[in-house]
Amino acid sequence: MVSPFLFFPGERLALTELSAACLDGLLVPLGEGFMPADAVETVWMRARSLSPLLGERWAGVRLTAAWVHGGTATEPRRHHLQRVGPTRTRAGDATRAVFHDVRLPAADTTLVAGVHLSTPGRTLADLARSGDEDERAAAIEWAASDVESRHEAQAWLARHSTFPYGRRGAALLADVAAQR
Repeated sequence: MVSPFLFFPGERLALTELSAACLDGLLVPLGEGFMPADAVETVWMRARSLSPLLGERWAGVRLTAAWVHGGTATEPRRHHLQRVGPTRTRAGDATRAVFHDVRLPAADTTLVAGVHLSTPGRTLADLARSGDEDERAAAIEWAASDVESRHEAQAWLARHSTFPYGRRGAALLADVAAQR
């Protein structure tokens, strides 16, 4: 599907033409494509911009999903993808993405603009459980600004008490809630 607000290399214009439009200030990069500089960046556009990378077999998780859901303002340098299908698949280009071959349960996925993403609650729970300081900082910022997602993440962690580092994630979210 060709979008009037998203341009992907080879769809209507070549990468060189899209890059020239960026230099002229007409387009800005977004995900795997480009959007008009004066267009509003929405959840739908962020999700749709990742469709060449995600396809039908992968879901955006962690900071990738947080960026699409609006939990973080900046697009991650490397996107995190997790398998959604029942069969293992070969990972694509690893320069722009980190592939996780563990299947993401259907209950933890949502479909936005035709691409799979982890739900906001699962995404925030994963970021809160992470050992990466950037991901934990993003979790603190998101949990402080979005009470609904924080409650979803806390409920997810309560239902999945045997997940690795679940206590660390629950403690982080409880600390954020106590500060509010």
